[in-house]
Amino acid sequence: MNYQKLFDVLSAHSMGKWSDHLSSQTQEYFANINHGDYRRWQSAIDQLPDIKPSKVILDSDCVVIGDNSDCDDINKLSLQIKTLMPWRKGPFDFFGIYVDTEWRSNLKWSRLNQSIKPLENRLVLDIGCGNGYYGWRMLGEKARHVVGLDPSLLFYMQFCAVKKYIPDANIDILPFGIQELPGFELNFDTVFTMGVIYHRRDPVEHLKQCLDCLNSGGELVLETLIIDDDELDVLIPEKRYAKMNNVWAIPNVTKLIAWAVAAGFVNVRIVDITKTTSAEQRRTEWMTFESLDDYLDKYDKTKTVEGYPAPMRAILLADKP
Repeated sequence: MNYQKLFDVLSAHSMGKWSDHLSSQTQEYFANINHGDYRRWQSAIDQLPDIKPSKVILDSDCVVIGDNSDCDDINKLSLQIKTLMPWRKGPFDFFGIYVDTEWRSNLKWSRLNQSIKPLENRLVLDIGCGNGYYGWRMLGEKARHVVGLDPSLLFYMQFCAVKKYIPDANIDILPFGIQELPGFELNFDTVFTMGVIYHRRDPVEHLKQCLDCLNSGGELVLETLIIDDDELDVLIPEKRYAKMNNVWAIPNVTKLIAWAVAAGFVNVRIVDITKTTSAEQRRTEWMTFESLDDYLDKYDKTKTVEGYPAPMRAILLADKP
């Protein structure tokens, strides 16, 4: 991936110090990848047919790249895209091949998009961006440039498969986690952090990191698991939650708001609370491993297999003073 455009954008927005750091950091990362599937994934991307899509649609539920009439070898294309399974966030449509991802991420996007500040001409940072589905939707809302962070190499390779067909799009993903963010302040207009905070040992510190990534007046968009319990402010799972490890703390909404205020945010508000159902998260032919139904108690779907309340998610918005 050529990051020169990203480096130039960061430098033009008073983030030249981070740009210089990323230049060496990315070179070192790609020179030292040590993942057993990397060569297989890279080969799949290299073998994707060289096609110029007749259309690109980023402002609909499905991220659409091209039409089936653009591609002469649909079977080859499908084989390479399936090599990059499991596909968790989406959906995508590659030249008529519908990638029905585990999460119908368009539902979450619809819940938050009407409440956030318009993204047109805004510089956006998406912490824990996955394969970039939401980033493409941000571009569909005319964001100036989207920068994603996610340490999953597979998610990065899925993003590369999409960007191969939209190489000039103003979006980049860095294969790093939030711990790789610099220790100095950045200058983004909007910061997204969705499905991340409960994986952080110190949620207030995570929010402070997000605050440091925003310019004055910038907006935080946070999505997280919550518990619907007025008496218990934080659920701390003993080992796993819904078979997920590294889930350190799941707050109720009062506690979640308090964390954001303690981190220094203002105008903190909850704009959506939604129970996760199999209409939104489920096993598909593009993600054949366990999914939501396997994480819930077989006889009581209001509980996880560990006996905790079943997943419920909230969207919090807040501003940097």
